[in-house]
Order: sequence, then C-alpha cells, then structure tokens
Amino acid sequence: MRVVAVVVNWNGGEANVACLRSILAAGVAAVDVVFVDNGSSDGSRELVARTFPKITRIENKSNLGFGEAANQGAAAALANDAEAVFFVNNDVVLLPDTITRLARELARSRDVGIVGPRVLHMHDPSVVWCAGGMLTWRQNLSTLLGHDEPDGPRHREHKLVDYVPGCALMARRELLEEVGLFDARYFAYMEDVDLCLRASRRGYKVELVGDVAAHHASSSATGGGYNPRRKYMMGVNSIWFLRAHAGQAQWLRFLVFDVFTLPFAWLLGVFQGRGKSVLAKGVGIRDGLRGRRVTAEKLERGGSWMW
Repeated sequence: MRVVAVVVNWNGGEANVACLRSILAAGVAAVDVVFVDNGSSDGSRELVARTFPKITRIENKSNLGFGEAANQGAAAALANDAEAVFFVNNDVVLLPDTITRLARELARSRDVGIVGPRVLHMHDPSVVWCAGGMLTWRQNLSTLLGHDEPDGPRHREHKLVDYVPGCALMARRELLEEVGLFDARYFAYMEDVDLCLRASRRGYKVELVGDVAAHHASSSATGGGYNPRRKYMMGVNSIWFLRAHAGQAQWLRFLVFDVFTLPFAWLLGVFQGRGKSVLAKGVGIRDGLRGRRVTAEKLERGGSWMW
C-alpha cells in the first residue's frame, strides 16, 4: 500500500526536522512526503527546504489553519496516486515500524478506514498521551483514552475507537474520496473527531493499532495543553461540532457537564493559575453560539485580551 505522509507546519522550528527524519527513516520515500507551511515566520520553512530538498513542499502566504493545510497536502497526495494518507503533526516523532504496521492494518480489511498508533508523551515515553479517543458529549465532547496513564499492555491492544487524533492519523484513499477531507472550518481542533465520526456513520471502522507508537509534544504549536488560545478554539469548535452531529440528548449532556460547570472550573482554575484559560473557553462557547468561527487573526498575539 502506497502511503503519502502529510505534515503541516506553522512556526514549528526544528521539531520539523525530527518529525520528517522519522518519516523518512520509516521507509517513506522523500517524494511521498508533503510538507505544507502555513506562512511561518520563524525560519522553519527555509530550514526544511535546506534539509529536505527532495520532499514536496506547499507554501502558504498566511496561516490557513490545520484543516485547510492538511487538506492541501491530502489533495496533493491523492493526485499522486496515494492509496493512503498519513497525517502527522510536526511535533510527532514516529518509531521505525509505525507506518508499515498501520498500512498493513488498513490493507487487512476494506472496512477499516482510519487507523492510528498509541501516542506517548515526548518528554516521557513511559506515559501515554492517548490510546485512541472516545466521544462522551461532556467536557470538551470527547476524551483521550489512557491519557497520562503509565504505558502498558492494555494500551497496546488493537481495538475499535470513536476516533484517533489527527497528530498521527492514517486514512485510506477510498474513505477520503467518499467521506471527504477535514472540515477546514474548524481551523484547528475537533476536525479529526469530526472526520472519524463521519467515517463511522458511513460504515468505516476507526481502529487503534496499539502495538505501534508515536511520540508527541502535545499542542506545541498553540503553546501547550491548557492555554487560553487552545481552550478558546475548543470552546468555539465544540459548538460547531454539536450543530453538525448532536441531538437533544447530546446537547443536554454538554450543557450540564461542560457549560454549567464552568463557574466552578474557573474558581478552581484561579487557584491553579488557569483562570484565564477557563474564561477563554467560556468566551469560545459564547462566540460559537453567536455563529463565529476560529480565525488566524483572532489567534494572533493581541487578538484577544486573553493572549
């Protein structure tokens, strides 16, 4: 199975080099790597061009968001006769057999449409970042399975999951042609959950291939896991995800377990130094309800009083 890897960059610095080297070391030919730069200003675009002159590069003049840039890469991959597209965050480093094993699982059955490895923390690979994900329709609508738990046998199983995160997601060509690519309107966050749910509703299986792994420095592009920008985006996109996929019961669960608990989360966040991030999520939910979307301009430094 011919796999084309797609890597999106926005000011990712030297992390791009480690990521791309791991993809090439996994056996992917340079011509089967598509690097999409979203208007970076930190020199990372030039660094990649010098270090990996043979890979395919797409250079955007501005930050179009992860979804749109990943779709550009996927379109190039499909035009180049890819049988599967592997979306890889530039803050991910793959183990040598990861791509081969994922492709083998896709080839095993046409019902399997999306696969992903278990993902370990870059700073401590003995700890799981996620082993697939589950929709809960509660806080943030979903949860990462095994998050921050010690790595072990139960995380290394092959099993069906609601979604695998977009930091290391391989999708077969037929699924992308039938179901479509990422919904770029999310800009960043929730587009992977959305794609996996759309795939499942069309009869495709989403599978964790737990006996292979990737290392991930999570949310590095937006400044870390619990920061105002990221929580704002999660708030906005939760509302748009609900509009696309939820019924009354799912809306009620979200309101009870996420929205109504925000005041208590804020009080706790004040003592933990996270009060501004909780407020950012609340503002994001409000903006989503008002019909607003995440934009690059909103996320710029000074685009909000919260960052």
